[in-house]
Order: sequence, then C-alpha cells, then structure tokens
Amino acid sequence: MRKLLGVSALAVAAAVGAAVATDAIAQGKVYKIPTVVKISGIQWFNRMEEGVKRFAGETKHNAYQVGPAKADAQLQVQILEDMIAQKVDAITVVPFSPEALEPVLKKARDQGIKVVAHEASTIQNVDYDIEAFKNEDFGAQLMDRLAKCMGEQGEYAVFVGSLTSKTHNQWVDGAIARQKEKYPKMTLVGSKNETYDDQQQAYAKAQEVMRAFPNVKGFQGSASTDVAGIGLAIEERGREDQTCVAGTSLPSIAGQYLESGAVDAIGFWDPADAAVVMNKVATMVLGGEQVKEGANLGVSGYENVKLEGKVIYGQAYKLVDKTNMKQFPF
Repeated sequence: MRKLLGVSALAVAAAVGAAVATDAIAQGKVYKIPTVVKISGIQWFNRMEEGVKRFAGETKHNAYQVGPAKADAQLQVQILEDMIAQKVDAITVVPFSPEALEPVLKKARDQGIKVVAHEASTIQNVDYDIEAFKNEDFGAQLMDRLAKCMGEQGEYAVFVGSLTSKTHNQWVDGAIARQKEKYPKMTLVGSKNETYDDQQQAYAKAQEVMRAFPNVKGFQGSASTDVAGIGLAIEERGREDQTCVAGTSLPSIAGQYLESGAVDAIGFWDPADAAVVMNKVATMVLGGEQVKEGANLGVSGYENVKLEGKVIYGQAYKLVDKTNMKQFPF
C-alpha cells in the first residue's frame, strides 16, 4: 500500500514530516496533538496508533492516541473535555457519533484548538474531515463483491457499528442503493443490525439473523469486527459454502475467516496512513495553511485529494480476499 511512483510513500511522508518539524521546532512550535479514537484495544485502532507514533517520530511533535475502553459517545466527550482542559494545540478525532460530539468540538474550536476529524463527513465543528474515499462508492463496491458471491440473488443482511456511525451508514446505504439498481433478485432482510464495534455482538446478531431468516444467503458488515463475528457464527453452523460475507475489516482481524471461507471479501484502508494524514492536516492548519483541491498529502492514496467544503477525499481503499490478503500484513 505504500508505493508511490516507485518511491516509498513512507519516505515521502518522512521527508514532508521532517520539513514540517524542522520549521516548527525552529520557531519553538512543537505541537501537542491527541488523536481521540472510537475505542481503544481493537486491532483497527491499534493500527491507527502505529500511524500516530510514526508521525510523532518523524516530526517530533507531541502526537499520541487516546480512546475509551468501549465504543460510547459520552466517554469520547469526557476525553475531549480533558484534552480541552489540557489546552492542546489540535485534536484529531474519529467520532463514534458525530452529532454527539458537535458541542464539545465547538467548545474546543472556540478556545482556539484546531480540530480534524475522520469518518465523519457531515460533521460541522471541525477545520477538516478526512475520508479515505467516497463512502457510498465504497459501499457499492462491497455490494458488488457480495452479489458476485451470491450469484446476484437471495436474501442478505447488513450490519453497522451504530446507527449514529456516519460512515458505516453511508457504506450500507451505498450498498443497498447498488443492490436495488443492479441486483433486483437480491432482497434485504430486517433492518440495520447494530454491533457497537464489538465482535461478540456481531456474532450474536448473526445468529439472530440466521434464526429469523433461515434462507439468508449474504451479510455485509461495517465495523471492523463485524465480519469476524459473522464468520464465527457461520463456521459454527457449517455454512461456509452456503453463505457469503463481505465487509470492512483488516486481514489481521478477519484473516482466519477468509482462509476458512466463512468470510469471502473485505475492504479497508490503512488506519495508520489515515492517522498520518489527520495529523499532517492538523499541523498545516496550525501553521495557517489550507488544504487545496489536488493537494499531495504525502501518503499513498492521498496524493491527489478532492475537496468538498471541509471534507478531504482520498482514493485509498483496497478490496481483498484470501488470494491476496497476505500483501497487507496488518
């Protein structure tokens, strides 16, 4: 994922970061930038923390990651209040519920703290929001993979981390729209199943769906842990050959289920790269710079970004299955 015109994107990012750090340190401006994630301790955000640490090491800014022990908007609010009290320079944040964070992020900005979000394209009280891609398009691509596996017919169910998780709902909405447009012999059963970014809850919901809809043939997951929970439920019922599963995850989370055939395809972007981009943009804003259409942010997938208002879009998604998942060792 980190190759750019034959040059390591990591090297490019290091050069860009070093330049920012040199300038900042020369002016006595070593910024304090926490990244506040939805939940600590799951592989997705462990990988994101690698990017935060990479940025800190390359730039010498005081960048670090914090998050609640469970996915809960109010716990995120409490952490953000603490960051405001510490008078940090900027906050980068992956909201569990963008709407729930609006007041506290407004408070941060009113006190001069710069705010950069990720996975929250409709959020208002930020300087920028970073999206790895157009979310509805990504959801449609996942539906194409699911439909191919299902032979373009049969019942399917959809999962989201939360009904308030903006990107999860955009992926699912994009998938459902693609199904209605291209795959009329497929049928959505039930409503959006909430899993709160918890693999055990995804497992339990998958069992419920299979009991309620015994002919269900497909599942699309959104939280990184969804397809792993669904995959486990499918393995326990011995339905690997009868059921198709596609969704957002990482090889480190879903790899064993890709290998067994319980999960058929996953889509993702590199959370570490997203962390570097968020922190890079935060330092740009702190330095009085604006992100412009077509800007190269020095990370693979973000070399020619699109800008819609405050939302920065990259082209950073990957769709993989068991044949190529080992190309992405995270």
